[in-house]
Amino acid sequence: MVPPFTVDQFLGVFESYNLAMWPMHLAAYALGLAAVLCVMKKRTYSDRLVNLVLGLFWIWNGVLYHITYFSSINKAAYVFGALFVLQGLLFLVTGVFKKQISYEFTPNLTSITGILFILYSMLIYPLAGYLLGHAYPFSPAFGLAPCPTTIFTFGMLLLAVKTLPRGMLLIPLIWSLIGFNAALNLGILEDTGLLAAGIVGSAMILIKNACFKRRGVC
Repeated sequence: MVPPFTVDQFLGVFESYNLAMWPMHLAAYALGLAAVLCVMKKRTYSDRLVNLVLGLFWIWNGVLYHITYFSSINKAAYVFGALFVLQGLLFLVTGVFKKQISYEFTPNLTSITGILFILYSMLIYPLAGYLLGHAYPFSPAFGLAPCPTTIFTFGMLLLAVKTLPRGMLLIPLIWSLIGFNAALNLGILEDTGLLAAGIVGSAMILIKNACFKRRGVC
């Protein structure tokens, strides 16, 4: 499906958005690093902090990026924004208040894949964008833009312990398909990682869920 806007309009939204949001980019990286450290060095508050960070990222993207800026060139952004806010609320309710999502790094394929997605979202994604001609302020920013945020989310969810509620995967998976389709048509090739995160991440999480349900360990 061809997006109802041009690549120049799309990059123009990021230019306006990034310039207006600075220096929140630094805060987003600080929060992302804090979430990763909470997984690596567990504390009593670690899981709640990770879910709080993910919830804030998704709500921020829904309200500030989609509804406030992206809607100027695509009215579907109001729907996208509502879905992102809903996903953020799911993290807050399920992970922060109900404490049903916990995280831990274990030396297995699932956790290692999660770390690779996290590294991609925080380091490789912006570097690839720069090399492909999408340097700041025309680039989707970690934590503040939907695609790198979704990749980061799949990375964190791959570090989730035991059975992850399947409903937590639905909106990130939907966005990985929608976002990749738009990016492909617009030549934003760094978003190839978005499709990989959505498909591979979802498959591995569902396999892990089935493993826990069957044996209680995975």
